[in-house]
Amino acid sequence: MDLKHLFNNLVTAVMVIDVDLRLCYANSAAEQLLGIGSHRLTEHSLADNFQIIGISTELLSNALRDNQGLTVNTAPLVTLDNQHHTVDITFTPLEQEQGLGLLELRQVDQQRRIHQQLTLDAQQQAAQYLVRNLAHEIKNPLGGLRGAAQLLSRELHDPELNEFTDMIIEQADRLRNLVDRLLGPQRPSQHSLQNIHQVIQKVLKLVTMALPDNIKLKQDYDPSIPDINMDSEQLQQAVLNIVQNAIQALEYAHFDTEKQITIKTRTQHQVTIGTKRHKIVIALSIIDNGPGIKPELMDTLFYPMVTGRDQGSGLGLSISHNFARLHGGRIDCQSKPGETEFTILLPIQSK
Repeated sequence: MDLKHLFNNLVTAVMVIDVDLRLCYANSAAEQLLGIGSHRLTEHSLADNFQIIGISTELLSNALRDNQGLTVNTAPLVTLDNQHHTVDITFTPLEQEQGLGLLELRQVDQQRRIHQQLTLDAQQQAAQYLVRNLAHEIKNPLGGLRGAAQLLSRELHDPELNEFTDMIIEQADRLRNLVDRLLGPQRPSQHSLQNIHQVIQKVLKLVTMALPDNIKLKQDYDPSIPDINMDSEQLQQAVLNIVQNAIQALEYAHFDTEKQITIKTRTQHQVTIGTKRHKIVIALSIIDNGPGIKPELMDTLFYPMVTGRDQGSGLGLSISHNFARLHGGRIDCQSKPGETEFTILLPIQSK
């Protein structure tokens, strides 16, 4: 059995360190957790590969020298790219390999995120069911209202009165469009093999035409990401909704630094979406340096009709979440003042 292949399929980050706390080995989960490739990880000491970890390096050194194991639960971990995690740390000296120890970091925030996602999916489906039933009830009288306005318009010969019937028809059409968006697709459409960067470029082409001069777009792509089966129109709309939200959040914000939106693509390994674990997924992140999302909105952010803007419809993120779900994926959000990051996770099917 190939032990390296076995370790690379673990969800737990596994590293082997020596008495000088230099890394001799790191599996794929460790690379993913720390955001650093294994070659760079093994070129530096353990302390140089993160900002903060909830155990002192001196304690690890002593444990290795004394051949003693250690366990630290719910320890903070801050990576070099400023990602915050909570991990359980286990250190075990390797009896057969003198001077080497096995360091395991198991993310517990991942478990919390999975639980939150399952709860969100259940609550959102219940909310969508209620909204869809309400939308159907609205559609029937709305059609009658529009038809009656059209008949009335034909009987009227005064242009001033026709103006009012035209207004009724126009507003009925606007409401019908809103209802149609609420009743959007609930099942996968025809998918084809396409590249996610082509989808992103179409979105950027659309938003660039009306982008305010004080907002800059930055692209940070991983060109090695393979094509996936997708409905490009659905994913384009999902990305567009999030980018437009970022633009609107920045447009009226007041701060001194440059306003910036970053579109970043990476791959992540051993990611659980819902109840299914995927070997590798695409992580498409839209990051802005705006004021952030109000904490009280975070738990209901993807619900229909929930918005933090006075003029918002509350449908954009709900539609984006639904399109990601139809592709077997999910959308994560982290927000604080100065940085909001939406990440669309899409499974890459193994060949």
